Amino acid sequence: MSDASAASARTYDVIVIGAGAVGENVADRTVQGGLSTLVIEAELVGGECSYWACMPSKVLLRSGAALTAARRVAGAAEAVTGQLDVAAVLKRRTSFTHDWNDDSQADWLASAGIDLLRGHARLSGVKQVTVETTDGPVVVTATHAVVLSTGSAALLPDIDGLADVSPWTSRDATSVAHVPGHLAIIGGGVVAVEMAAAYRSLGAEVTLLVRSSLLRDQEPFAGELVGAALTESGVTVLTDASPTAARRTDDGQVVVLTADGRTVTADEVLVAAGRSPRSTDLGLETVGLTPGDWVDVDDTMLVTGDSAALAGDWLYATGDINHRALLTHQGKYQARAAGDVIAARAAGAVIDDAPWGTHVATADHAAVPQVTFTDPEVASVGLTAAAAEKAGFRIRVLDYDLAGVAGASVLADGYTGQARAVVDLDAEVLLGVTFVGAGVGELLHAATIAVVGEVPISRLWHAVPSYPTLSEVWLRLLEAYGRPAAETDRGF
Repeated sequence: MSDASAASARTYDVIVIGAGAVGENVADRTVQGGLSTLVIEAELVGGECSYWACMPSKVLLRSGAALTAARRVAGAAEAVTGQLDVAAVLKRRTSFTHDWNDDSQADWLASAGIDLLRGHARLSGVKQVTVETTDGPVVVTATHAVVLSTGSAALLPDIDGLADVSPWTSRDATSVAHVPGHLAIIGGGVVAVEMAAAYRSLGAEVTLLVRSSLLRDQEPFAGELVGAALTESGVTVLTDASPTAARRTDDGQVVVLTADGRTVTADEVLVAAGRSPRSTDLGLETVGLTPGDWVDVDDTMLVTGDSAALAGDWLYATGDINHRALLTHQGKYQARAAGDVIAARAAGAVIDDAPWGTHVATADHAAVPQVTFTDPEVASVGLTAAAAEKAGFRIRVLDYDLAGVAGASVLADGYTGQARAVVDLDAEVLLGVTFVGAGVGELLHAATIAVVGEVPISRLWHAVPSYPTLSEVWLRLLEAYGRPAAETDRGF
């Protein structure tokens, strides 16, 4: 159905606000469940991930990573005599975003039987949404559910003068047409380190201003190894650097001042200091929620709250806006659960909270996988050692130098990396796993299965890793643990 005809069809079983990867997945599941579904989008169908985040950022990183990988292997290193072709990298990035044109994504919605209405949507009552379109306001009503999938935006910290210098956000960094000579980056998380790596590979001088330490939510060695690699590549990493003010000079440069008196002058400054929910202008006040806040949900993605307007299991929130796990793959996981719940409830089913049921999203609590695409990569799932101890588990930490794995030596000369597994000593299962090193992202799903599936250590001994690959690190971690007592008891 066209945008115009969608506007005339004012009642749907389900209305999804936001056509990013998460909203698309909710709509796909509800349509497959037999429910008519309308998606409302104010920007581009496909959302942040397709045009400004996951895809363009990883494309910007890939060319430099491939070049670095070649230079680490004798024979290939001698063949590499040039530098990155920056124009070609940016052209490839733009091909992935379709030059920020969403026609193909909109066509997919139509092929899946999902209607699209373009405009800015606000809740205007129970199961009711008012959409500001180019043709004027349109009021649409849901028979069963409204789903908020509006995502998050870059957070602008309260730094004197920062807003006045027109700072970059992640959107600017991934859609740039020209690489600045010097880029200053405020932040030490995933976006900050990935963009530091990308822009350094593209030839920019890069300075990272980090309030505390890099990747502080990961195992400590992750930030240490990434920081060392960034420094070796030429990035200036300033830790314990708390920016207090920013200003533009007469010649257009940005000057950032820190609390300890340091000054950084750059052509542009990228703010990568967290995210805020896209909930400010969403009409939350009409249903008793607070505009600008993250939206709390239960494990079926149903919005929770004391407002009488929320009664009746009709309002859901998926993806970044619920603040459970700000990652595209976790948002899509939530979307599948929510879509199935909505379809099941529409058919009269009563949804219970069984921990492994297909209608609940429990992985957000303790089994979230994430890859940071720096060089080296950081791949992790589950709890860090510190988080496991804080949660009260009796643990043992297994560490192994990835350079000692035969597959690593084949992959690169002088491979640097580290692996850690956190074991629950009482249950003898894995609580968390972290890998740091080139190519470790492809190890992560095996770790995710082990953690989510609560696979006993005694069974992992019989999952034989192939040789010579990085996966052999699993054997080394098991050897570090030793044969569990439970193995004999279970007949293995």
